[in-house]
Amino acid sequence: MTLIDTLFPLGWQHYLLGGLTIGAGVALLYLFNGWVGGMSSVFSSSWSFVSKRAFFQQARFVGTRNWRLVYALGVVLGALVWRLTLADGEAQHTSVPAWQLLVGGFLVGYGARLGNGCTSGHGICGLGSLQLPSLGAVLTFMATAFMTANLMAIFTKGLA
Repeated sequence: MTLIDTLFPLGWQHYLLGGLTIGAGVALLYLFNGWVGGMSSVFSSSWSFVSKRAFFQQARFVGTRNWRLVYALGVVLGALVWRLTLADGEAQHTSVPAWQLLVGGFLVGYGARLGNGCTSGHGICGLGSLQLPSLGAVLTFMATAFMTANLMAIFTKGLA
């Protein structure tokens, strides 16, 4: 078994297709409208519909929430199209327990707020527009991910 087969047991082609599609979508959104399509902004602007807290009522969220909801709907519909056409209608599953997904979601949300954007926003939109702070954020994200993955590998081997 090669390294590629080990890293991508289901193949690498759909990862490439997904990356190219996301990159093209974000680039077209910016080129045609001047809009940056980061997902943490989509989340915050969506909350502006239901929360009257001052943070969510900022003009940058209230003024962009309509197109951001359409953008988010496009992401969801894109995943549905992928599932129906390329995944033969089968849902993808994980063996990670729900409580770990929930804790991870809260940590990622906190980190996105702390880092002024999520990994996709900094990695796709920020690097794509040559933003130096996004380069620092992406390098921090990657270093943390590498460290966490290696620590988890060491920790789980010690328990086995």
